[in-house]
Amino acid sequence: MPTLSRPADQWSPPYFLSALGAGGIAVTFFLWLYMWVPHPGQPVPIFEDVARAFAIGTPLQQAMIALAYLGLGFFAVQHVRLMIWNLRRYADFKRSPGFAGVQNSNAGAGLFGLPLMLAMTVNVSFSAGLAFVPGLWSVVEYLFPLALMAFAALAVMTLQMMGAHIARLSVAGTFDMTKAGSFLQVQPAFALGMIGVGMSAPAALSTSPTVAGIALVLSTIVLVIAVVWAAVGVILGLLAMLQHGTVAEQIPTLMNIVPLVTVLGILMLRQSHGLHVHFGVHAAPGDDLWFLTALLAVQIGFLGFGLSILKKHDYVARFMTSATPSAGAYGLVCPGVGLSVLLQFWINKALVGAGLLAKFGFAYWALTSVLVMVQIAMVLLVLALNRRHFGAVQTQAVPAE
Repeated sequence: MPTLSRPADQWSPPYFLSALGAGGIAVTFFLWLYMWVPHPGQPVPIFEDVARAFAIGTPLQQAMIALAYLGLGFFAVQHVRLMIWNLRRYADFKRSPGFAGVQNSNAGAGLFGLPLMLAMTVNVSFSAGLAFVPGLWSVVEYLFPLALMAFAALAVMTLQMMGAHIARLSVAGTFDMTKAGSFLQVQPAFALGMIGVGMSAPAALSTSPTVAGIALVLSTIVLVIAVVWAAVGVILGLLAMLQHGTVAEQIPTLMNIVPLVTVLGILMLRQSHGLHVHFGVHAAPGDDLWFLTALLAVQIGFLGFGLSILKKHDYVARFMTSATPSAGAYGLVCPGVGLSVLLQFWINKALVGAGLLAKFGFAYWALTSVLVMVQIAMVLLVLALNRRHFGAVQTQAVPAE
């Protein structure tokens, strides 16, 4: 008799990235509202701002708002659905014999997809709450301490995992340099970065100097640890690739630096705003121009590096369209989302902020169309991967007894 199966039935840690990618795309749609809808009185758009803009907007503006809500709502739901599914499958995996093997090897870094995914859940919830919940801003000062506690708990969890991960590998000597030819070891830093960018939100948004100060301190601690760990992970991966070659199935991790740069960049922008509002540290528009352009340059460099190796190894044919697709392909969504988000900030905060670009002019929309195309490509990629991994079951023959 045949059995029914699908790739997602064989769960592995890279499937955490399926939820992460959906959450990231949800945030890209929230940025449409953040960058294109006026929101006087507070630094982020809220439900009332969007409702007012929709009521008085042109048909094109109304269509943009409707698409933003559709994209944000759909992918936020997909993120929550995949997050719950991953938590259930991870609980089963922890009870399996294979868990210890993953935990005690290089692949243990993939388990940091858990706090990375959970941090994205908090960030997506905040974005969706601002867009969908009327009157949320009136109680937001009560929510900031709760959010800080949630992110602090995730930070402690991640740091404990990092300590256990490096202790296991260093004491037992089970780290294998021949299988380290990727940037998988950067994933713990990515998890910390996602936590840190959420921690920094109250620094930019809270009217309380105390809350903003706590957010600044906590997010700075996380920022520094993430940067140090990422630097070590990149150097380790480069040395392993030069000596032993690239681990083909982990090629998407070579572009982990792209989303990491995005979250750390936004973290520092939020800190800069908090320092300006509460602590008298003032930055000029030219500072954002230089800073965001430098971050974009780093992203372009690592994107080119990763895509060239991806093409050389024929990754798409081997791990995306083959009969046995790899869950690691979900890692390709994060760089595209990270690039799209940073381009939003580069165009609106750097170029427009420095007076180099007129907002909503022809050149503005020409540049914006680039990030929208990247965003659309990531939407199509996520839908294709979900269909490939979670879609129609495949029939497999069972050998006769």
